[in-house]
Order: sequence, then structure tokens, then C-alpha cells
Amino acid sequence: MVQYPPIDRTLAALADPTRRGILERLGCGSATISELAEPFGISLTGIKKHVRVLEEAELVSTEKVGRARRCSLGPRRLDDVQAWIEMYGRLLDQRLDRFGELLERTKGDPR
Repeated sequence: MVQYPPIDRTLAALADPTRRGILERLGCGSATISELAEPFGISLTGIKKHVRVLEEAELVSTEKVGRARRCSLGPRRLDDVQAWIEMYGRLLDQRLDRFGELLERTKGDPR
């Protein structure tokens, strides 16, 4: 089986709007699989698949409580994604700075 770096699993998990909705809902507190499925109009099996992807990315944790499975936000934060985005932001800033320097150097150049 291919092993992916954590950021790849995180980004793959966040790529789906239903999974982002599940995370948003769990930000308000824990919920059962049934409670998560209700607003999405998705079968319990479908929601379980989404929850499994989120669990593999460690964004959600689940525990069996009686006959229900209760979900809550997992132990991982989005720090790795935030660091990755900030790195690209710095690269973009550097490019824009160089572009601004080029514009200053060529100001008044009649080419």
C-alpha cells in the first residue's frame, strides 16, 4: 500500500465539500453518524465513508457509545496545511517584490 505524507491525506480529506461540512459541524460539538448524515441527505454508509477518510487524516476521531458511533474533531490540527500555505505566500511575496524592482528599474526606459 502506498503511504502518503500527512499533508497529502489532509488536503485529500479537505477536497470534498461534504467532509468540510462534517468538520464544520463537529466544530460545534460531537455528533453521531446519524446526526452527521441528516443535513447532507446521505446514507449512513456514505457518511461513514467520509468519516473514515477524515479519521485516516486524523481530523476526526470516533468512539462507540452503546449502539452509536460518536464523532468529534480529531487530534491533528491544520498546522501542516497552514505552514504550506504560508510558504507559498512568502514565495509569492518575493516574486512580487522582484517584479516591483523590475518595474522601478525599467521606469522611464523607452523600449
